[in-house]
Amino acid sequence: MPKEIFGPDYAFLPKSKVLSNLEILRIAQSFCELGVEKIRLTGGEPLLRSDLVELVSSLKKETSIRDLSLTTNASLLPRYASKLKEAGLDRINISLDSLKDDTLEKMSGRKTKATTVLKGIDSALSVGLKTKVNMVVKKGVNDSEIISMATEMRQRAITLRFIEYMDVGNTNQWKLDEVVSVDSILNKLSEHFSFESLKPTYKGEVASRFKYKDINSEFGIINSVTKPFCSNCNRARLSADGKLFTCLFASKGTDIRSVVRKEISSKELTELLYSIWNKRDDRYSELRSNSSNELNSEPRVEMSYIGG
Repeated sequence: MPKEIFGPDYAFLPKSKVLSNLEILRIAQSFCELGVEKIRLTGGEPLLRSDLVELVSSLKKETSIRDLSLTTNASLLPRYASKLKEAGLDRINISLDSLKDDTLEKMSGRKTKATTVLKGIDSALSVGLKTKVNMVVKKGVNDSEIISMATEMRQRAITLRFIEYMDVGNTNQWKLDEVVSVDSILNKLSEHFSFESLKPTYKGEVASRFKYKDINSEFGIINSVTKPFCSNCNRARLSADGKLFTCLFASKGTDIRSVVRKEISSKELTELLYSIWNKRDDRYSELRSNSSNELNSEPRVEMSYIGG
């Protein structure tokens, strides 16, 4: 959680307001009826959920989801990697913005050592989980580590995805001049490595993919700031307390929890989800890139609340 909002007086949600595994499963099943094939469990930190392994198992066994993944800071992965693999988890995305502890703390807002994250990465690899690493790049903070991070992940044959620094939420004090563009990242990498671009593997893929020419490994860049992809976005986000968001930069979500707890039929729930998605007109990133448009000034949800 952002250190700006987390303090000794922070009021955590009572458990009764958090979606149960059964409620999440019901909503997931309705999404599957609408054609959804991928689910990612994210946060915050999903490994803090005590019944996460059971949730993974039920989603894998009781839905038609073909790709079930998890985004984590990896600190607890050595304890859970094997259990998650056995439960049916397909992939893991791990956040690591720096190999230097002080820089990592500055980027993540928490005291985590890079070696701890690397141990988590290795534990995921050891049990056969497909693993990707995400690095948010911020000018003047960790952009000097682009090559060292690429080298580290090449050695592990892991796909590293560089993410342009985004203005998600309200606490990160985002400034456009702190964004390291996709072109700048590619120029730095080209000074050390030879690579070629790859075609997207599915509609709505957010990362531009590149393959190293000397090894069987690749990297990606998520460039939602300099080259927005709102028109191709096909991601819905469900918060832990049951709010459905149709955009990462949204100010408000639709309360699904109260609807599910009224015990409406599966058909009615599916129709509701379809209606919400069909009415979406979010294009925040495209508007941001066009200075002639004014953006919604309302507070946006934090990444720790809605996930990536």
